[in-house]
Amino acid sequence: MSRLLFSLVLGGAVFLSGCSTSEKPKGYRVYVTNESSGDMTIIDSETMEVTGNVPLGKRPRGIHASPDGLTIYVALSGTPPAPPGVDESTLPPPDKSADGIGIFDIKQGKVLKVIQGGSDPENFDISQDGKMLYVSNEDASGVTYIDLVALKVIQSVKTGEEPEGVRLTPDGKQVWVTSEAESTVGVVDVASAKLLTKIKVGHRPRTIAFMPGGSPAYVNAENDGTVVVVDAAKQEVVKTIQLGEAGVIKPMGVLLAPDASKLYVTTGRGHKLFIIDTATNEVKGSFEVGQRPWGMALSPDAKTMFTANGPSNDISVVDLATQAVIKKIKCTGSPWGIVVLPKL
Repeated sequence: MSRLLFSLVLGGAVFLSGCSTSEKPKGYRVYVTNESSGDMTIIDSETMEVTGNVPLGKRPRGIHASPDGLTIYVALSGTPPAPPGVDESTLPPPDKSADGIGIFDIKQGKVLKVIQGGSDPENFDISQDGKMLYVSNEDASGVTYIDLVALKVIQSVKTGEEPEGVRLTPDGKQVWVTSEAESTVGVVDVASAKLLTKIKVGHRPRTIAFMPGGSPAYVNAENDGTVVVVDAAKQEVVKTIQLGEAGVIKPMGVLLAPDASKLYVTTGRGHKLFIIDTATNEVKGSFEVGQRPWGMALSPDAKTMFTANGPSNDISVVDLATQAVIKKIKCTGSPWGIVVLPKL
C-alpha cells in the first residue's frame, strides 16, 4: 500500500499526514503530554473525545513522532517545576532516576522503554532519517545527541543556560537551541558537535521554526512580547514582530502552516493565538483560545488547531476558518505538548 507521509515539527508540536487516494481516510488521533499528572491523553478525531490516558513517567513535556509515524518519543524529567519567582531552594531534590526519553509504541498503546536523555530533558528534535535525537537538558545548559538505533547517549554540547527549544535546520546540518536565561540561540554544527555561535534574539526565547528553504527562522521572545525573524545564513536578526505589550502577551510556541504561508504563535498568559503572514512578516490577526495556551498542533487538513492550556487542564479545539473555539477537551493534569497522527 502506497503512503505519502509528511511531517511538521515546530514550538514543541508535530503532525504527520497522508494516505493513498484509493483509501478512505481513517481520521486521526491527538496525543497530549500532561506535565503534572505524568501521563498522555489520547483523543479521537471522529468524536473529539478522550479515548484513554496512558502512564508515561514523571513530568512529560516535549513530544514528537518518528518520521514513519509509528513511534512517539516523550521527554521525561524528575526535576520539579521551578517557574519564575519560585525559590528553588525550597523545592524537593531532583529525581534523576526519572530522567529519560520514553518510547511509546502506537500500535501497542504503551511505553516500551525509557532510555537515557541527559539530565532534565525538556524538548528535542529528530533527524529526518529517524536515527538521531537532539535533546535540550535544562539544568545542564546544553543539547544531548542520542543514537536511536543503539538507544544510547553519544555526546553533549554546551549551548547556553536553561535551554528549551530545539530545532534542526531543514538540511539537517545544524541544530539550533534556545537559551531562556541568556536570551540567545546556540547554533551547533551537527557533524562536528561544535558550538558555532550564539545569536542574540530577545528576552527568554522558547521555540524555533524554519521556513522550508532554511531561512528565515522565527524565534519567539516571551518576555518581550515579540517574534524575532532571523536570517539563518547570516545568523542575524532582520526583523522583530511586536505582538503586544511585553509581560502581557507572552509568546510560547511557533508553528508554520503546511504551505508555510502563515506562522501560528501561542501566547501563554496572553490567552491568544496570533497569525503572522510570512510573506510580509506582519500580524494577520489574533483571537482568544484558552488559559495559557502553550503547545499546539494542526489537524492533517490544517483546518483545525489544538492548543494545550495548562492551568485549565484542557485542550482547545479551534476552527481556524471562523477563528473560534468549538470545543474544550479535559485532560488529566497540565497539558504541555501535542502530536497529531493519522490512525494506523
